[in-house]
Amino acid sequence: MDDVRITYSLGEYKDSIISALGTMHRDNIIERIRAKDYTVWKPAPNEITNRLGWLDAPSETLEKINYIRATLELFTSGSIKDVVLLGMGGSSLAAEVFNRIFGSEAGHPQLHIMDTTDPVLISQLTQRLDLEKTLFIVSSKSGTTLEITSLFHYFYNLTLKKTGSSTNRHFIFITDKGSSLEKLSKKLSLQHVFLSDSNIGGRYSALSIPGIIPAAIIGVDVEILLINAIAAAQREKTEKFSGALNDTSATLGAVLGTLAQKGRNKITFITSPKWAPFGNWLEQLVAESTGKEGKGILPVLDEPLADPRVYGNDRLFVFFQNAAVDNLPKIAGLAAAGHPAITIRLDDRYDLGSQMFLWEMAIAVAGHLLGINPFDQPDVEVTKAYTRRTIALYRENKELPYELPSLTTPECIIYGGPQATTFADTLKIFLSEAAKDDYVCLQVYLSPTPKVDEALQKLRETIFAKHGFAVTIGYGPRYLHSTGQLHKGDSGNGLFIQLTADDLLDIDIPDRIGVADSTLTFGALKAAQAQGDWQALKDAGRRIIRFHFRANPAAGLKTLANLL
Repeated sequence: MDDVRITYSLGEYKDSIISALGTMHRDNIIERIRAKDYTVWKPAPNEITNRLGWLDAPSETLEKINYIRATLELFTSGSIKDVVLLGMGGSSLAAEVFNRIFGSEAGHPQLHIMDTTDPVLISQLTQRLDLEKTLFIVSSKSGTTLEITSLFHYFYNLTLKKTGSSTNRHFIFITDKGSSLEKLSKKLSLQHVFLSDSNIGGRYSALSIPGIIPAAIIGVDVEILLINAIAAAQREKTEKFSGALNDTSATLGAVLGTLAQKGRNKITFITSPKWAPFGNWLEQLVAESTGKEGKGILPVLDEPLADPRVYGNDRLFVFFQNAAVDNLPKIAGLAAAGHPAITIRLDDRYDLGSQMFLWEMAIAVAGHLLGINPFDQPDVEVTKAYTRRTIALYRENKELPYELPSLTTPECIIYGGPQATTFADTLKIFLSEAAKDDYVCLQVYLSPTPKVDEALQKLRETIFAKHGFAVTIGYGPRYLHSTGQLHKGDSGNGLFIQLTADDLLDIDIPDRIGVADSTLTFGALKAAQAQGDWQALKDAGRRIIRFHFRANPAAGLKTLANLL
């Protein structure tokens, strides 16, 4: 494997970054991270010492590879047509990257990622599956993640109806030792349970069991991935500080952390189509690791590159490219406008292994410079608590709690936001109250379709063109497990626009496996999650507005963009 080549265009920030690297070298930061010294980040070990297993994950997973191959052989011999991964956040994002970048090798099953509570998407996947030739991977470190538990109950009961006594052969669990899922596996006498390392947090688990099992099952040469990651880790051990910027994660982390301290706290990722899937994994790693204690680095994905002069002084640009692509003219234009940029040159898909370790370490270094613990997620539980409370009320009253709208129009019902008399004015006033370094997040609780995606992109581009804000897009509840921590933990410079609509259909969630009784639907669960995050954001003092479309959300979104 060729060394990953990283180049930097840092302008006025270069001296500050060189200084930060010098301080890190004198303080032995990389050596202390490798030695799992929690004082790199905080004076107490809480949620640090039990979260550093990722440092050894590539080598430890490689040692288990023969066992993994032998266990999965039954499912890669042609008897299984489809594999459905039930997971959220760290349990699904690495698998999604591997699936979209590598795809399934000939003779291996197709992988589907089910990380949603949207009943339309769940129904669409259900209709495509031959349950007798489908394997379900239930991946949850804690075993208690609400979305995964609900999806498991639903698909287990469907499979039970179809396959009867052989149902348990269609399920694999990936979970931590001692979790509720492990206990259930024993009760069900499941033959295939993979125990993940409880000392690795979800977003750092790509190169361990939760990421490698799905990759192996679709035929990815996971040995090469892991060997490349090990090589990246070895480079960190042997690299000596020379005062020059280089290809190590120490330098990358110093750049990210120092620029964030100086207000360049929004990373705009520019990728080729081949590497675009990597962005979703990076989004969670960066946002959930850094967005806390009033600080944060915001990842911006899939944003078209604009004239450098229209960006504020809050951006850092990261280009992923191969040897056939030359972004030098674009980078020169950004540099001339005073914007820093990083170029990462990749030619081989299997460089993904080294890239994952590189970015894991870099974000750990950035966390050190920012003075935060990059391994916890203190604000995520708030939304979960509100969601559980809303669900309890739904189960008691058979309906969700009533919300008082601020405006009702023929197009939609609006909740929160400024006082206005029209659909368009509400959003215009909401956006006009933002400061220059703020960002806008579209929180989408709509059923994804090509028309909805196109309309969201149009709305995003319109907001950027009019105001110059970075605009991110996240589908709920998926974003709750990636950027949700940053939304509530950063400095509060986000404006949140929730987008909801009534579901076209709904699906009952079985209360237990093997029993048809249901006191909750997927549609109600999704709505409760939107309400739960709404309340959590309000409690955190965030600015939020919700547009609930009466019909045809794609048309409603286009109308919003046009009115702006």
